Amino acid sequence: MEPSATILLHAWRGGEATALDRLLPLVYDELARIARGALRSERADHTLQTRALVHEAYLRLIDADVSWQDKAHFMAVAARTMRRVLVDHARSRRRQKRGGGAVKVELEDIAAVVAAPSLDVLDLHDVLERLAAFDARKASIVELHFFGGLSYDETAEAVGVSAATVDRELRMAKAWLRHELTAKGSTAPE
Repeated sequence: MEPSATILLHAWRGGEATALDRLLPLVYDELARIARGALRSERADHTLQTRALVHEAYLRLIDADVSWQDKAHFMAVAARTMRRVLVDHARSRRRQKRGGGAVKVELEDIAAVVAAPSLDVLDLHDVLERLAAFDARKASIVELHFFGGLSYDETAEAVGVSAATVDRELRMAKAWLRHELTAKGSTAPE
């Protein structure tokens, strides 16, 4: 019988190198589900695909110095890591573009641009960082649910609260995020 992901995480942290090789097949499908959830809010022509996002996040996770508690903890950290990969990717793209991400807009097109704001991953990252500064739990719940694609129950388990608390915290956080993103000219995720 194959050991659980939690047992393999502890074995890996204890120095058993083969535990890492046995862990990936056990968690890959869930990591891919989290990656699909994280990419759902990205633009359609995003250059990172699900598989690449999973692999980049996994590489970062194996280099991370984390005392893994259990599989839920691993998945929560994986969701955060994927968000950071997407933010790093967006920052890199912005730097590569001439003008630091400025878009050339003809004067006639300005009304269309103003009328249709869009979600910018860097704006969302900044706003989530501000939310985390005064309410880390709400920021974590938003990150796990929207970026990680975790259900209310999975998010509740990862954060250590009830599903009802997740629902309540998400409603309050979404309202705050919507307000902050609107002020920045972006739209909040639904």
